[in-house]
Amino acid sequence: MKRSLLFSGLALLAGVSALAEPVDFKRQVRPLLEMYCLKCHGPEKPKGGLSLVTLAGALKGGKNGVALVPGDPEKSPLYTSTVLPADNDDAMPPKGDRLTSQETGVLKAWIQEGAKWPEEITLHQTEKVDFVKQVKPIFEVNCVACHREGLAKGDLRMDVKEAFFKSPDVVPGDASKSKVYTSMVLPADHDDLMPPKKKGGPLPADRSDLVRDWIDQGAHWPDGVTLQPREPDSSSSRDDLALITAVHALLLKNSPVAPGTPLQSYSEKISGTDATFDLVPIPGGEFEMGSPDSEAGHKPDEGPVHKVKIDPFWMGKTEVSWNEYELFMFPALEKGTNVSTERVNRELLILADFAVPADGSNPYIGKEADAVSRPTTPYVEMSFGMGKDGFPAISMTHFAALRYCRWLSAKTGHYYRLATEAEWEYACRAGTKTRFFWGDDPAQAPEYAWFFTNADGKYQKVATKKPNPWGLYDMLGNVAEWVMDGYTADAYATLPAENPWKPGFKEYPHVARGGSWDDEADLLRVAARRPSEPSWKMRDPQLPKSKWYLTDAQFLGFRVVRPMQVPKTPEELAQVWTSFPPKK
Repeated sequence: MKRSLLFSGLALLAGVSALAEPVDFKRQVRPLLEMYCLKCHGPEKPKGGLSLVTLAGALKGGKNGVALVPGDPEKSPLYTSTVLPADNDDAMPPKGDRLTSQETGVLKAWIQEGAKWPEEITLHQTEKVDFVKQVKPIFEVNCVACHREGLAKGDLRMDVKEAFFKSPDVVPGDASKSKVYTSMVLPADHDDLMPPKKKGGPLPADRSDLVRDWIDQGAHWPDGVTLQPREPDSSSSRDDLALITAVHALLLKNSPVAPGTPLQSYSEKISGTDATFDLVPIPGGEFEMGSPDSEAGHKPDEGPVHKVKIDPFWMGKTEVSWNEYELFMFPALEKGTNVSTERVNRELLILADFAVPADGSNPYIGKEADAVSRPTTPYVEMSFGMGKDGFPAISMTHFAALRYCRWLSAKTGHYYRLATEAEWEYACRAGTKTRFFWGDDPAQAPEYAWFFTNADGKYQKVATKKPNPWGLYDMLGNVAEWVMDGYTADAYATLPAENPWKPGFKEYPHVARGGSWDDEADLLRVAARRPSEPSWKMRDPQLPKSKWYLTDAQFLGFRVVRPMQVPKTPEELAQVWTSFPPKK
């Protein structure tokens, strides 16, 4: 979209001379800061120590001094940096589009008027929303059928621009006062939910959030664009319960281990390929999970410290590497697989009548993996130039990591999944109780971990630093690791004491552990928890955004575990591999 039209020609971006009314921070200034400033000055590692998330942070400034002087724009780098020549090292934003003269005029006028910023408003990074690519499809699939010429329910038309903006249901610049958005986020049983439950509501959060951001950014609707009702994509996942039932039967025959059996390290070969990966035994036991208030760097979501009992299991010696993960991404890499012919036919095979032969042989191992859906082709090179052979796979969604575990189980006949958060911390601590598994001193980190200081701005090959006491490499640093659990700040106060797991029934947030190559040593603490968030795929241009890839989480990967026992029923197995609530 043309940025000069960002605020719909509603005088929201008029220059200083045209600003007859005081500048409205929420409608006019907030979108500018959220779109252009918070990429570098957000809550995590703000550049130069300058955080623009709150008024207090803006007034405090950073390492280079004060950023905002209310009443004096010429002494406020928040404004003056935006009007520097593009080739000036101090010009802001440093990359991408520059602010227009109208936008810089709004900033200048706002500061001249005293930089009024309601203290209750906290900023969140957003990307510019493209109406045609991102919002138009949402309206056409979910709204226009009932809100168009000849059928304008509630006197709201959403098929043409002029009629849409005559409605009081949209207030450009303020989604909280726009029924077009607020009706999308009502409870599922609410009479005013849009679209109603029987027509697919409520919408997934990533779609309603796009509508919210579009309105907050001024609700720009390009001239000449009209909307037509259309049907949603009716295709559904081929990984249904029949397939999981087939895999479950396979795992029951091959994967369980008799109680009391000593666990040994072993290498697993992925059927039909040359790829192998190593697993190490993790003994069962008890430990104190979390960190005390007295621990340096402690955060409230790491407590209360509580005793947890964990059953024995195997864990991947390293993070899953591209050597393994790309076999899942690109089936043609598997030996003997011809994905150029009859791919759809093979994937539609549902092995509901699968049975393991009575003699215990397993001629079917790997075949049911053909029916497991795999990632779509990525639109960018997903290692981002950091290397693949021997390097950890990155930037997959939680959904994709779970699907990999399903595929891997079908390929090998052994039951694999993500670690629970408790299993991960137990294995990482390896019997220790300190901030890091090597002790309390972050100065020792270079011996055991790749992190911001020594990683040269990218991830490194797995198993090139010292392992923890149980033989696990890169548990801290290199890439952070997905675990099974959904994130809540108060989880430790409610989880059971034996083999705890908190399923996450929404796309966000899930928990990542271990810190990464992009973190300082202090952030690699064993107890540190990191919740996922939509900004991890902010730059994904697709709609809906990919369920497989996280364009903005180049610090994130995962490793697998193999429990001793398989879930008792296919339904329980399905829940482990999907993190969806069981159907009633």
